[in-house]
Amino acid sequence: MSIEVKQLHKRFGAFTALHGVSLAFPEGELTALLGPSGCGKTTLLRCIAGLEAPDAGQVLFDGADASDRHVRERQVGFVFQHYALFKHMTVFENVAFGLRVRPRRQRPAEHEIRKRVHALLELVQLDWLGNRYPPQLSGGQRQRIALARALAVEPRVLLLDEPFGALDAQVRLELRRWLRRLHDELHVTSIFVTHDQEEALEVADRVVLMHHGRVEQVGAPQEVYQHPASPFVYGFLGKANVFRGCVHEGVLAAGALRLDAPEHAGVRGRAGAAFVRPHDLEVGRPDGGASGLPVRLRRAHTVGPLAQLEVERLDGEGVLDVTLPGEQFGDLAPQAGEVLVVRPRRARIFLEQGNQA
Repeated sequence: MSIEVKQLHKRFGAFTALHGVSLAFPEGELTALLGPSGCGKTTLLRCIAGLEAPDAGQVLFDGADASDRHVRERQVGFVFQHYALFKHMTVFENVAFGLRVRPRRQRPAEHEIRKRVHALLELVQLDWLGNRYPPQLSGGQRQRIALARALAVEPRVLLLDEPFGALDAQVRLELRRWLRRLHDELHVTSIFVTHDQEEALEVADRVVLMHHGRVEQVGAPQEVYQHPASPFVYGFLGKANVFRGCVHEGVLAAGALRLDAPEHAGVRGRAGAAFVRPHDLEVGRPDGGASGLPVRLRRAHTVGPLAQLEVERLDGEGVLDVTLPGEQFGDLAPQAGEVLVVRPRRARIFLEQGNQA
């Protein structure tokens, strides 16, 4: 089922959670709603589910207005961060619950319920836990059971609100890969909320970046990472070093740096900023002929095959993060306190809104 929201507005007292959000969610895709806490992503998900009523706008399912439909009529499966399993019921009974509470005319026969539940427990690879109770399960197992329960009612849409947020890092990694494989098998239109950019980029077909109740950018994971539409998107999708300066006729002057900005060739005297990933900074020694911005090494440590450097700009404009391959770091062998130079190998330059340099 395809989903579309048009000009959704939602306020909670003086706080505006959604500012006229319009989005389309294609049938069969897995879409991530990504952004910091309070950006409106969970409110948007709850409006789609029917758990919140928007103050204005529409929610369309397959082109038909579903704004006034009760949550029970929307054929939506919902998975929460904290499982919401019934502790007094077995795993089997939890998964069967949504089927057994249906009105009599819509309720499958008991043998059909048992058949479907067993099939779902096999699908989530936990068929051997049917007689256990939720407190006897690990966090990852409970979340898979919660997903099986959501799928039991054969939803046309699956909505997941921070589904792995309560789990430790290793379990999160395993479950998000498992969710991707499960989605590839089922092809249910799915939307999941997360504030973890790595999770969104790895799992989703499409990523929606939200900020202050508005959509900042929509695109495939590679597209939003490689071509961020705004400084917010660039900074949210990973570490960023920022070099502020003046953009004039296609060049950003930032301290000792001069960076080409051909996309701003017609700009004269505007304040701008170059955003650079830590791995896109080159490092050298000034006495070795390297040119760039003078910095002093504060500390360095290796993490697996990479070295992480923290360097302080000598012009007093802050600290930079640098990532080097371990072999290159070993060859350079810098010492704490040593003066080095850095230069961006690749940068994304944005103009400051409404400012003249």
